[in-house]
Amino acid sequence: MKIILKILSAFFVILLLTLFTSCEKSVPDEIGINPFSNGGKERNMIVVLSDLHLGSDLDYAETRQNLPSLEKFLKLLKASANVKELVIAGDMLDEWYVPATIDTYLGKDQADFVKRIAAANKDVFDVLNSIIQEKRILVTYVPGNHDLTITEANVNLILPGINQARDPELGLGTYSPVGNPKIAIEHGHRYNFFCAPDPFSNQDIAPGTITPPGYFFSRIGVLHLWQGKPVAGDIIPAVTQNSSCIVSQDLLYKYWQVWNWALNYLPILNKFNEKIIVTNIDGFTGKYSVNDILPFQKTAGGLIDVFLYKDIQDTWDQRQSHNRVAVNIPAARAIVSSTLESESSEQAKIQYFLNPTSDVRVVVFGHTHVPKIETSLNHLGQKSIYANSGTWIDHNRLATTKMNFVVITPQNGDLSSQTFVKLYNYDNDIVTLMTEETIRF
Repeated sequence: MKIILKILSAFFVILLLTLFTSCEKSVPDEIGINPFSNGGKERNMIVVLSDLHLGSDLDYAETRQNLPSLEKFLKLLKASANVKELVIAGDMLDEWYVPATIDTYLGKDQADFVKRIAAANKDVFDVLNSIIQEKRILVTYVPGNHDLTITEANVNLILPGINQARDPELGLGTYSPVGNPKIAIEHGHRYNFFCAPDPFSNQDIAPGTITPPGYFFSRIGVLHLWQGKPVAGDIIPAVTQNSSCIVSQDLLYKYWQVWNWALNYLPILNKFNEKIIVTNIDGFTGKYSVNDILPFQKTAGGLIDVFLYKDIQDTWDQRQSHNRVAVNIPAARAIVSSTLESESSEQAKIQYFLNPTSDVRVVVFGHTHVPKIETSLNHLGQKSIYANSGTWIDHNRLATTKMNFVVITPQNGDLSSQTFVKLYNYDNDIVTLMTEETIRF
C-alpha cells in the first residue's frame, strides 16, 4: 500500500510540474507572439508607445475601453527580461480632449489636473510606477501637443523618477535611447502649424501662452462628439481671397480654409457668436466663441482679419526658430499640409534623412495616430527608416488598427547584426506583427 501511495504521490508531483511548466510556456501563445523577446538574454530592446491620451474624466476621455488592455500590455512588458527602455512619445496626458464648455482644471490648477488623470487611470499608473521604481527598464517621457504645457514637475508628481526628454523650450523634446544616437524619437508636432508651440500669438490676451490653435480645434471637435455629431447650428461666414497681392493675406486665407474645413467636418449645435469655449489654462482666462478664432472679412474681397491668433501667419518662421526646427518649412506648406497625415512622414525625411547635418537613420513619431513603417534613402544614399507608433485611443478613425507600439532591437558588434524596427498592434489582448524593417548603421 505504501508503495502504491508513493507511486501516486510521485505521479501527482510530476503532473503538477508538467501543468506548471505548460502554463509558463503558454504565456506567449496567449498573447499571439511575444514581441518582448530577442531570443537571448541581453536586455537591449526599446519599446515606443505614444498617444495614450489619458484623460481626467472617463465620461469623455478618448481612452476608456482600452485601459484594461493597456494595463495588461504594460504588465507583459514589465515581465520581459529583454526590454531595456520604454519610451512614451507624447500625448500621454490630455489637456486638449475636453468638451469646449467644460473647465479643464475645474477651477483648480495643473497639479490637481494631473492628479485627477492618475486617479482616473489608476491601474495603468500603478503599473507604470512599478516599472519605474524597479529600475530594470528605463521609462522616458517625451512631450506631445496634447500635454504641451504640462510641466516637468507635474509629470514627476504622478510618475516620480520617470526620465523626461525635454528641449529647453516647454512642450517639446527629442530622445535618442541610451547608446543609440542614430535613433531619434519625438512626438512630431513641432512641424505642424496648428500644433507646434506658439509663444508669439495672443500674448496681449494670455501672457506667456504657448498654446497653438489646434487646442481650440480639439475643444470644438470634442464638443461635436459630446453633442452626438449634430448638424451645424450656424453657417460659416464666407471669406474670399482678396486681390491685394499681400503674401500675409494669402496665408491668412489659407488659414481660414483649414478652419472652414474643420468646422464643416466637426459641426456643433451652437451659434458661432456664443462664448462656449471655456479656457482657464496656459494664461487664458476668458470664454471664447468660434468667431473669435475664425478669420473674417468686413467686406467681400476686403482685408482678412482674425481676433485670436492675429498675425499667426506672419510669425511661423519665428516659431520654427524657437521650436528648433532644423529645416525651414514654408508657411504656405505648413498651413495647407497641417491636416495631412503624410506630412509627418515627409518631415521625418526632410528634417532628418535629407538633412546633411543629421546622421539619424531611424526616426519614430507619434501624433498622427496612423501606425506605419516607411523606408527611404538619406542624403548619403543610405537606407533609413521612419516609424509611427500609432495610438491607444478607443476609436481610431484614421487607421484600421489601434493599440500600436514599435519595438527597436539595436544591432550588436557582430558585423552581420541588424537593427530591427517592428510595428505591432495589441488588439483583443493578441499581439500581431504588422510590419518590420531592418537596417545596419
